[in-house]
Amino acid sequence: MEFPSELRNQIEMKAAAWKPSELRKASAALSEKYRNDSGKGKKLVTSGLDALVYSIVRMPATFAAVSEALRYAAECTGEEIHSLLDVGAGTGAAAWAADAVFELEKIVCLEREKAMSRLGAEYMRVGSETLRNAGWIYADLTSENFPYQADLVTASYVLNEMSDPDRSAAVRRLWNAARKMLVITEPGTPVGFAQLKAARDQLLSEGAHIAAPCPHEVLCRLSENDWCHFTARVQRSRLHKIVKDGDSPFEDEKFSYMVFTRNEPQRAAARVLRHPYTEKGRITLELCTASENTTVTITKKDKEIYKAAKKAVSGSKIDL
Repeated sequence: MEFPSELRNQIEMKAAAWKPSELRKASAALSEKYRNDSGKGKKLVTSGLDALVYSIVRMPATFAAVSEALRYAAECTGEEIHSLLDVGAGTGAAAWAADAVFELEKIVCLEREKAMSRLGAEYMRVGSETLRNAGWIYADLTSENFPYQADLVTASYVLNEMSDPDRSAAVRRLWNAARKMLVITEPGTPVGFAQLKAARDQLLSEGAHIAAPCPHEVLCRLSENDWCHFTARVQRSRLHKIVKDGDSPFEDEKFSYMVFTRNEPQRAAARVLRHPYTEKGRITLELCTASENTTVTITKKDKEIYKAAKKAVSGSKIDL
């Protein structure tokens, strides 16, 4: 899904008040902070410049990853989603993504970094009516129960910023706030997936259903040295290239996600775990199915399945 042009314009207008060298320096400092202090419960974005740089560098990637996760969620449930509670909202990327996927009537964003919420609220002034009317609440997922519930609760790149003791209680708070669906998105790394897998085990034991990406609710069959992750391609703006000091026209955001529902979902028969390997007249897919993890080779003789396999990417559901 394309990053909203009105949001991109707002980010660029805010950035115009700063020299490129200042933005690059702030970006490098913020990246260093995330590398060294994530997972320790520390506040990472504490100034207006931090929030701006974060929005330049991370909003497009977060929007792309969450859009993909929500699209997969919508495929597996017939639920009508009209309200959103975005927890750890940052500058609002997940809310923009949800507003593009579902017909939302109400959005509430919870964020503990005031610099982020101030900037996110400013950005939403150029969005849809629902975005313009979004509520922004100062709250910390690690220590507070939410006074709000919503049809859909999203938490994006949040669990990886917490210390281990806080994570289980936070997952329970997220689930308790979700009337119909909870979507958690994390970095597509071994650590990010391990945190999601722990959340999966916890919530399944508490009565939740897993709608995506898993086609089953038994223990994950991936080995400890493997992890489930997918890719969203992000077109990089001129501003993004300047701040990151790079020339590539795009970047690939690797992400892991899980969708939990109150009602029994319509799971995929199989999920493509890795990018398909294509040869002349044949396509090889690594799949997770309800009964096993397997590798299948599909040829032109398979006709309809071959057509579907040609369109498949990592993360696609497919019927065999």
